[in-house]
Amino acid sequence: MKVLIVVRTLKIGGMERVAVNLADAFAEHGHESHLMYFKPRPPQLEPSNEQVKVHHFALSRAMWTSGVGGIIEVVARLLNSVLRKSYFLLSGWWGGKLFRREVRRLERQYGAFDRIIFRGIGTFETVWSFQDPRACYVLENIVKTTGSHAPWLERLKARCLFHNKHLVTVSHGVEKQIATAMQTLQVKPSSLRTITNPCPLGAIRKAMYEDFPERPNSPYLLNVARLVPQKNHHLLLRAYAKMRTTLPLVIVGEGPLRKELEALAVELGIAARVTFTGRQLNPYPWMHHARLFILSSAHEGLGIVLLEALACQTPIVSVDCPGGVRDIMTGELEAYLCEMTPEALAARVDAILDADGYAIDERWLERFSPAHITTAFLQEMPAS
Repeated sequence: MKVLIVVRTLKIGGMERVAVNLADAFAEHGHESHLMYFKPRPPQLEPSNEQVKVHHFALSRAMWTSGVGGIIEVVARLLNSVLRKSYFLLSGWWGGKLFRREVRRLERQYGAFDRIIFRGIGTFETVWSFQDPRACYVLENIVKTTGSHAPWLERLKARCLFHNKHLVTVSHGVEKQIATAMQTLQVKPSSLRTITNPCPLGAIRKAMYEDFPERPNSPYLLNVARLVPQKNHHLLLRAYAKMRTTLPLVIVGEGPLRKELEALAVELGIAARVTFTGRQLNPYPWMHHARLFILSSAHEGLGIVLLEALACQTPIVSVDCPGGVRDIMTGELEAYLCEMTPEALAARVDAILDADGYAIDERWLERFSPAHITTAFLQEMPAS
């Protein structure tokens, strides 16, 4: 079967890495796999399977060079200056038409696609007017609403993005929240179901043995995440300041909060023991050599980094945040969840370290095998 996976960019990030992993998974299981992205942001990710066909559709340039698209772009920006967060209404309407034209061009070359998979709301927004029964839209995280009295623009945005579309969530926690949000926003999707993210065990275990000169010489604790509010590094640093362990903390990732977090580490008196490495194209050696992986997020769609750390044979601990971490932290792993407070996280980390970690059961990863995920995506779409 022919599958097209669409993502806004291939920058180094969790959602983008999942899109690449999914494209690899389809190719590895005998399908014709295509991966399209709109916006280049080097350095960027790329599939490991050479059979994946990668397409860069420069949507922004297409907007400006499509005649009326340039006018629409100017009007959309002017409207956004008056009505904040309205830019996507016009740009995404025209972007969807340009995207359809690009899909038809690809299909003339390669044949018709059996499934078109969009990843992330940022991708939906740029081409929201595209409608196709073969398309499904993957929500990587929860959708925040202002409640039953949501502003008209919030309801309009939801209608553009989600109404009469096949929605897929990455965890049951996200599915439950999305179902409630759709009711609140008075939007009815064509379908709503959960298909979790793939964990490419073989590829990760190959990548985790790559050498990297920055590796600390002694054991360390690890967090891998963008330095943004959602990832809740403030809680992580405050928890680390309360831990009894003397192991250093390594934070792999980049983002707008870096200076603020570095300042907080100084304020807490832990700066000498905390290392910010910045963005890493291959985070898996960092995971493999860590003593313990810590997730402190305020909310997570799934928390794919938890699976990746387990695949790298590293124990994990996570705060019990809204979203999908409980899809991973089930059974024996539930014991390594804790309340979302610095005190609870510090106590749980120290307890795990006192016990010298724990053995990792390969069965914990079976539900996230690429074979299961690709099969689920290719099943017939649920009826409305």
